[in-house]
Amino acid sequence: MSLNYIWSGFFLVGFAAAIIQWLFMGDTEIFKKIIDGTFESAKLGVMDIALPLAGVMTLWLGIMNIGEKAGAIGWLAKIISPFFSRIFPEVPKDHPATGHMVMNFSANLLGLDNAATPFGLKAMESLQTLNPNKDTASNAQIMFLVLHTSGLTLIPLAIMAQRAILGAADPSDIFIPCMIATYAATITGIIAVGIRQRLNLFDPVLLAWIGGMTAAIAGLIWYFTAFLTRDQIEVVSKVASNLILMSIIAAFIIGALLKKVNVYEAFIEGAKGGIQTSLTVIPYLVGMLVAISVLRNAGVFGLVMDGFNWVFSALGLRTDFVPSLPTALMKPFSGSGSRAMMIDAMKTYGPDSFVGRLACIFQGSADTTFYIVALYFGSVGIRKTRYAISAGLIADLAGVLTAIAVAYVFFG
Repeated sequence: MSLNYIWSGFFLVGFAAAIIQWLFMGDTEIFKKIIDGTFESAKLGVMDIALPLAGVMTLWLGIMNIGEKAGAIGWLAKIISPFFSRIFPEVPKDHPATGHMVMNFSANLLGLDNAATPFGLKAMESLQTLNPNKDTASNAQIMFLVLHTSGLTLIPLAIMAQRAILGAADPSDIFIPCMIATYAATITGIIAVGIRQRLNLFDPVLLAWIGGMTAAIAGLIWYFTAFLTRDQIEVVSKVASNLILMSIIAAFIIGALLKKVNVYEAFIEGAKGGIQTSLTVIPYLVGMLVAISVLRNAGVFGLVMDGFNWVFSALGLRTDFVPSLPTALMKPFSGSGSRAMMIDAMKTYGPDSFVGRLACIFQGSADTTFYIVALYFGSVGIRKTRYAISAGLIADLAGVLTAIAVAYVFFG
């Protein structure tokens, strides 16, 4: 139901903003801009997202099926089950959904978005088999979605690459701030959903796992800063992420061969679902992308930015971070839109400016909440999202606030 009101609100708020700009600012082109944007977004949803996704889904669902036949997915589920059983109590131990979620989170950690999406859709499909109310998001699905939207990423490859293209002196200098911000968003997401689902957040096993992950991330930060040069960080990031993913594929194939599985047939069997999944999500994608484009092209984000600037100035607070906020505001709605905002900030203020760097940290601090809700829930026919969006936005907010704080610490 919340998605119903949010989607409607995007159109109505956009329409109201357009009326204001037409009547009070004399912008006679505003309605044409909005309508042109709806057509462009509809085309984007089908031609640039859904159809390419079909190919990626076909590939990775095939690879995933090989992993299942090899027993690798079940093995991953056993390894992570002590932790997941605390935050996903409705998911039985050793259920395939656990392994699928692990694969999704692993791809996200490595910054491999193309691989993360198929794994995530497969995980949502597996969780749907446990869902007694097929049109309503289950607790497990909400927890998974919020963890995914928090966007925990250790290696922000795409952001570092864009900084290098735009001539940053040190493209990887946002590496640690991004890691800290996205980790804060993830922990906040766990807490927000855990409180709502009345999970025991002080369970010793849960605390041990979170403490271990925190220590691992801290150790990784220490290693990168103490032993690697700036250029080496970028090289290691690129090599490690793709090497790990290729190693997983090789391990799946070797494991399947050892079990005397027909690997090629297993791939084809799994790959067949890729096209259907992509076709299923098209209406949800187009609907959400068009609504977001109305909001964006109506100038709502610009009006919000002006409001933020006025409020912070009136309170006597620093406003040097405000020019980077469009990236943060756009991120929950559109990955491509926020990326464009990030690039614009770096081009306008410079990639090594405070604004340029903070925009990059915003880009890496969370994921596209509304897009992910539409894509993942749409793929399994869920219409009642319950508190998934609000919990996801709470995690996003934590990432934004942390990003601002660490930006001042590192670059302020």
